[in-house]
Amino acid sequence: MADNNEPSTVDVTLHIDENLSHGNLEDFRDVLLHENGVYAASFHDEKPHLMIIVYDPDVIPSLSFVKLAKEHNIHAELIGL
Repeated sequence: MADNNEPSTVDVTLHIDENLSHGNLEDFRDVLLHENGVYAASFHDEKPHLMIIVYDPDVIPSLSFVKLAKEHNIHAELIGL
């Protein structure tokens, strides 16, 4: 049984509209990783428009990722599976 003190984690896919360079993707990933409640963010060069973010929804809402993208002049939307 899970410890009730452990954070709950979920993941979401963020679709990035722009063709960002590898370096720009790394920079934006680092922005996400500095947010409280974000535990991981990853992308692959084969699918550079998709970023997977692992986070605690009790700490940070998923729409914050779209807002952060916009603040960095990136157009993005969440993809629901």
